[in-house]
Amino acid sequence: MEFKNIVFEKGEGVAKITLSRPQVLNAIGTEMLLELKSAIREAQLDPDVKVLVIRGAGERAFSVGADVREMAEADPMKAREFSGLGKSVMEDLESLGKPVVAAVNGLALGGGCELAMACDIVVASENTRLGQPEINVGIIPGWGGSQRLPRLAGWKRAKELILTGDTIDAREAERIGLVNKVVPAGSLDEAVNEIVRKLLGKSPLTLKLAKEVITQGMRGDLHPGLAQETEVFSLCFSTEDAREGLRALAEKRKPEFKGR
Repeated sequence: MEFKNIVFEKGEGVAKITLSRPQVLNAIGTEMLLELKSAIREAQLDPDVKVLVIRGAGERAFSVGADVREMAEADPMKAREFSGLGKSVMEDLESLGKPVVAAVNGLALGGGCELAMACDIVVASENTRLGQPEINVGIIPGWGGSQRLPRLAGWKRAKELILTGDTIDAREAERIGLVNKVVPAGSLDEAVNEIVRKLLGKSPLTLKLAKEVITQGMRGDLHPGLAQETEVFSLCFSTEDAREGLRALAEKRKPEFKGR
């Protein structure tokens, strides 16, 4: 697939997706969503890709969310299709069998905030602002914000943010759990690369299993999640990587994981 709205790069175990519409603050329309689905699928199918990084082009925004011009022309049927496609992309990220790191700089609003929430680890620069301001134009979040935000920030804080449409700065986002780490704007790449290096040093198979257990647990009740954790914990002991990791610990050396 030819990409017009994103830049997709791969190398040294890492796939990188850059939202590339800086002239409209990386607003996300149908075409970009379809390109994101294609790129995420390619990252999933490529055995050489161990980690996916998502960022926005330019200095002003990660993404200001869904393309307003496209939404302004939508009827209820088109809005349902647009919501379904956006939710599908977010679910693709959550179910991707590889860690997804978001490098967030500038505005991450509406669908941009929802995109960041669907990633596994979010690193934000100090000049970042996040929020779900859809209420200000007479609509509600459509790509999972009404469900993921309460699970991350708590129901009361999520209700406040969604019902008022207020935005918050990076430090407050870190405090309530939307962001993992806040760094100076000039240090964003370095901070993301440090996390990526750590992830590349782990067993890709075990990363996949750990992410799967956590994601499924977030979607259900505690006790079924605990049962699944036990099953996957046991399954780990059938892998070469677990045997190598445990041996390496006993022998006080760095493990050499093979993804098997």
